[in-house]
Amino acid sequence: MMVGWRERYSSILKKLNYSQQKDKESALILDSILKKTDTIEKLKKKIHGKTVFVIGSGPSLANAIPKLKKLKKSIKIAADSSLKPLIDNGIFPDIIVTDLDGDEDTIKKISKTKSIFVVHAHGDNIEKLQMVKKIKNCIGTTQTNPFNKIQNFGGFTDGDRGVFLASHFDAKKIILFGMDFGNQIGKFSNTKKSDRETKLKKLQIGRDLLIWLSTITKSELFTTSKPIEGFRKISYKEVDNIIT
Repeated sequence: MMVGWRERYSSILKKLNYSQQKDKESALILDSILKKTDTIEKLKKKIHGKTVFVIGSGPSLANAIPKLKKLKKSIKIAADSSLKPLIDNGIFPDIIVTDLDGDEDTIKKISKTKSIFVVHAHGDNIEKLQMVKKIKNCIGTTQTNPFNKIQNFGGFTDGDRGVFLASHFDAKKIILFGMDFGNQIGKFSNTKKSDRETKLKKLQIGRDLLIWLSTITKSELFTTSKPIEGFRKISYKEVDNIIT
């Protein structure tokens, strides 16, 4: 587990009134479902030393999709809620970071492909964890202490966990698409009006965690979305120069 994560996790539990015990319970259940595989090695191979895109479902995703369609060969890590619009546009991510609250039909659709699912266990998704049995390439993560088959790469929301994952496996460059972390919630994010306040709090936490990560990562960081401290803001045109 990365240095400094435990303090940040404690602060998140307080801010959102979440239960560490429930997070642990969820992780134990996920560990019991997962089979032993070499998926971690596959992840490392895909990310280490590469330029990696991390795709969220913020308001700028709609504009990013035409660009992402052209960048077929780049390694793409998708946050769960961006998955449906990406697949609908013929963009199949290499890695999906999910707590299983996205579109279930889309998850089922690509559960038997080469895509690697990084499934996160937390107190609110215990009843969804059985979906993992149907996923071909899968590893489990937690916010608490890692153990057995369960990892902790850092990060909190699906989007920022994707960036922490890329950094953990030493991506050379990480470029964000559709990761806006503002006061607007993207139309693809499946957020009910009643959950809006919590969602905005989570986006703020995700943003703060990425600013922290930018001070300790070895990866070069870029964003095509809203400016974020520690990330170089670039246009879609500039992406081509960065990935060559």
